Amino acid sequence: MVFYFTGTGNSLYVAKQLEEKRISIPQAIHEEELVFEGDTIGVVCPLYGHEMPAMVKEFLRRAVFRTEYFYLVLTYGKRHGGGAELAKEFLDSCQRQADYINTIIMVDNYLPGFDMEEQLAINPEKKVEEHIEAIRRDIAARKRFIQPATEEDRGWHRAFIERTAGEPEKLWKNLYEVTGDCIGCGVCTRVCPGGCIRVENQKAVNTGENCQVCMACIHHCPKNAIRLTIPEKNPDKRYHNEFIRLTEIVEANNQHRG
Repeated sequence: MVFYFTGTGNSLYVAKQLEEKRISIPQAIHEEELVFEGDTIGVVCPLYGHEMPAMVKEFLRRAVFRTEYFYLVLTYGKRHGGGAELAKEFLDSCQRQADYINTIIMVDNYLPGFDMEEQLAINPEKKVEEHIEAIRRDIAARKRFIQPATEEDRGWHRAFIERTAGEPEKLWKNLYEVTGDCIGCGVCTRVCPGGCIRVENQKAVNTGENCQVCMACIHHCPKNAIRLTIPEKNPDKRYHNEFIRLTEIVEANNQHRG
């Protein structure tokens, strides 16, 4: 079985290539008893700032995995910044252990830093399918491997920490604004894994509470009515993995069922 966290579909796409039994972390995390058994158990999630999303960390901290082989696959778009090493350090801190941790480069959907048109143009160069197949073979063979970090990788992460150290917490809670183009369709409320968006008076309202900064809401808005409150590279271009349907993202992330 594989647990996954996804905003625009990249990590779900990888998870679908690795395992038939897939469980959404935003849904599973609400279970009272997080005890799972299987011959092989994995987690696939993106890296945000070179680290796993806060919700994934919470899930890993609370969950018990009874398995002979446990792995992590971390998706990223530009630089992983030693993400595998950082993930191992986190697991160590909560007395967890992984047999295999690796990363895979895909489209980077971080709008403040990247133009989605440019990202799509260079995507073939990333050889995503080849990398997924190599990782799939590793897992099938139960290879024991933690992707090493170089000093350059660690330097990129240190630079990120220094750059964001002075940013107020409220910046991330107020990263998105809803414009007058909103039609109250509710798509954003159903793709948000943190459940921090609701519709009031036929308009989306973002509370920012429990925001995972996955940008699913802004990427999936059909009217492009959700915008960043900080500058971005291309405000008119959004992204979702072409092989993942919107209904799959909703099924994975919707916190307003029933």
